[in-house]
Amino acid sequence: MRLRALLETDALGLRLLGGEDELDRTVRGVMTTDLKDPSRYLSGGELVLTGLAWLRDPEDAEPFVRILASAGVAALAAGEAELGDIPDDLVQACSRHRLPLFAVNETVAFATITEHVVRQVSGERAGDLAAVVDRHRRLMTSGPAGGGPEVVLDLLGSDLDLRAWVLSPTGRQIAGAGEPLEPSLAATLAGEHLAATRTGRRGPHRLSAAGTTYSLFPIRNTGRGATPAVRDVRETVLSDWLLAVEADAGDWPAARLDLLQGVTQLIAVERDRRDAARTVRRRLAQEVLELVQTGAAPAEIAARLRVAAPVLLPGLGTAPHWQVVVARVEWDAEGGQSPVETGPVAQALLEEILVDPATVGPESTDRIAVAHHGDEAIALVPLPAGPLPDSEDESTTGIGLHADALLATVRDPLSSGLADDGRLTLGVSAAVHSAEGLRGALEEARHARRVAAARPGRVCAAGHHELASHVLLLPFVPDDVRRAFTARLLDPLRDYDRRHRAELIPTLEAFLDCDGSWTRCATRLHLHVNTLRYRVGRIEQLTGRDLSRLEDKLDFFLALRMS
Repeated sequence: MRLRALLETDALGLRLLGGEDELDRTVRGVMTTDLKDPSRYLSGGELVLTGLAWLRDPEDAEPFVRILASAGVAALAAGEAELGDIPDDLVQACSRHRLPLFAVNETVAFATITEHVVRQVSGERAGDLAAVVDRHRRLMTSGPAGGGPEVVLDLLGSDLDLRAWVLSPTGRQIAGAGEPLEPSLAATLAGEHLAATRTGRRGPHRLSAAGTTYSLFPIRNTGRGATPAVRDVRETVLSDWLLAVEADAGDWPAARLDLLQGVTQLIAVERDRRDAARTVRRRLAQEVLELVQTGAAPAEIAARLRVAAPVLLPGLGTAPHWQVVVARVEWDAEGGQSPVETGPVAQALLEEILVDPATVGPESTDRIAVAHHGDEAIALVPLPAGPLPDSEDESTTGIGLHADALLATVRDPLSSGLADDGRLTLGVSAAVHSAEGLRGALEEARHARRVAAARPGRVCAAGHHELASHVLLLPFVPDDVRRAFTARLLDPLRDYDRRHRAELIPTLEAFLDCDGSWTRCATRLHLHVNTLRYRVGRIEQLTGRDLSRLEDKLDFFLALRMS
């Protein structure tokens, strides 16, 4: 669509401030941002919407406009809600760079403009592409007429001779036309996409595998549920879908690139619908988790489980067994401040990991309930009624989740997305058959995740059977042995805390709970990292232990658990 058509649509509330000679530019998409430098999210041809939160000083306008012009955006639309009249510095900068500038009336929501542009761009194609795009628009409708991503991919194959697949960040095939991708190839494509996204390279990314070139297009949410541009690529890199096309997009004409960008936007609408459908399951998990963590009566927890069972396992006559899975995503950061909120990231990623990798389709997560609490995600996984699995043959009976099996097919692509500054750790509980066992299962999964966190590697998991050497044996340790063990390790710290109010014990607990992460622990305790290092050094001096060694960490962990 042309910029001129946007200006002539009264419902959008756009007023032209400059660029009259450029109104025949083609708009290929829309993006909302308040970043000073949004270049990594631009691919050219966008209408950029901004609330001007980035504009702190007059000199900010010139570099921002230069970045947009260099990226080839179609125009800039600035909202009047924040500052009223659009500043002259921005008007002049757009004029210098020949970038059309619109003012957006404060009564018009950016979401209104976004939806209009997505619909128009997806529905206005010329020549031999018109019929394809018209059928693509069926994705925008609800109910059976929509057809899902398969409709688009089938049309790409029949009308444009393009084979394409929609993949999750782990490489699981969500949709495809014709033969499915071989799983190892799909994982390779997903890993390449994640690695390229982390480096800030602009899509489509191209990759040659087994003599075939594939072009990888990011699928970002620009549909009805769109949110403003993310502050950090790590907020979405582990949850965004991608479109893999068996072709080299490097020499494609603009019209074909334009079409594929529109296709990704339409698929993003389907993704938005899928996420909305998860709301009930997430709420169920959150409610059960809150009851378990607050020590609610088993009868009350059991009542919530009875509500959850029919939703997660339709048609099941009796309440199933349950397992708990805990996951945490961590990013390195300077100054002790986490770069992104990690709870939602872990939640979306755990929902994907818990899907059987052989399952195809966007609705395959309809039996998974995942909540997030702080920086960890917690999954409530129902198991069909029947005998509980033995830990020894759990991986072969088909009943219950096995920690290593969960990560077997996703470790490589996720490691690419985590790059050199991220970690994913995961713990799996044993199966329980009643509400009384859920609290223990949650603690068991958390302990297992801590065991995984003590291991090297970007993606690690541990199961309940690996806790048998310590956590599960604690109740059987004689009282005199427990007292002697805890006194030897903790009494020097307690005495020091009484004399100096140094809070060494709380510091030790937080340090272990943060898996030895200096920055995360300092943030939790509201301390400078140097202060934390001083306290840990004092703990080591008083006890003769080294908190960088796994054995000593484990001894302290056990002492705190037994005290």
